[in-house]
Amino acid sequence: MSRARHAKPPRVGDSPAIRRALIASVLVVGAFLIFAPLVVILYQAFSKGFGFFAETISDPDTRHAIFLTVATALIAVPINTAFGIAAAWAITKFDFRGKRLLLVVIEIPFSISPIVAGVAYLFVYGLQGLFGPALDTAGIKILFALPGIVLASMFVTAPFVARELIPLMQAQGRDLEEAATSLGASGWRTFFSVTLPNIRWALLYGVVLCNARVMGEFGAVSVVSGNIRGQTNTLPLHIELLYHDYNTVGAFAAASILTVLAIVTIIAKVLLERQGAGRGGRPALAAPKAPPSQGHAP
Repeated sequence: MSRARHAKPPRVGDSPAIRRALIASVLVVGAFLIFAPLVVILYQAFSKGFGFFAETISDPDTRHAIFLTVATALIAVPINTAFGIAAAWAITKFDFRGKRLLLVVIEIPFSISPIVAGVAYLFVYGLQGLFGPALDTAGIKILFALPGIVLASMFVTAPFVARELIPLMQAQGRDLEEAATSLGASGWRTFFSVTLPNIRWALLYGVVLCNARVMGEFGAVSVVSGNIRGQTNTLPLHIELLYHDYNTVGAFAAASILTVLAIVTIIAKVLLERQGAGRGGRPALAAPKAPPSQGHAP
């Protein structure tokens, strides 16, 4: 009777045959949907030899597309990182009216098509938009230039850092920060000495995902950039132009750069998850050090 009482109910997949079938189906689907396209991209990129690959990468338009993509990432990622930290700090460490509204605002880019976001920027900063005439009078160019590309990239990647930090910081609570404050630590010292060490892996995890999405963004950027060859084309847009020019091998050569970026991103993601990043990782909660006994806060 005791064995029957404590026996665990059967689970789906307990049967060896079912378990093997599930694993085999996942491997087959993954091979056709993920692995095969990556192999084809790398194979086609070098199908005409390394010389043609190097010639395609060294082409001025390709080099400018790479430069514009990297420049956009160098601007958008740090800004979104600061925004994600600030938003996560505000939501998890303070109680205020509108907290749920702020969460909804952060989630908006996940629920809106990037192309819709690009069109919205046209109606805000375009010549027929809300601020377009004033910007044109002042000689400030937002659309069909780097600022518009950066704004569109920032919009689609705004939630990545915040959504990685919020669950972790909620699980950590406020005890350590309150303890550091009671010992006389300033707000900045509390952040750098207590909060940042406990969120560093999740923060890096969000930054990696944000950077990968910025470099691979197509929809929103295609609307606000104008697709000007050699001027406003990021690498994804340049790949499309090469393909439309029937330069298939050149398009695959340029696409191989983004493919390598994707592989590096996956490797970084796995390494960060092992180090405690992600929502399931346990933070390294260290007791805050008491500041020097002085009559004022450091």
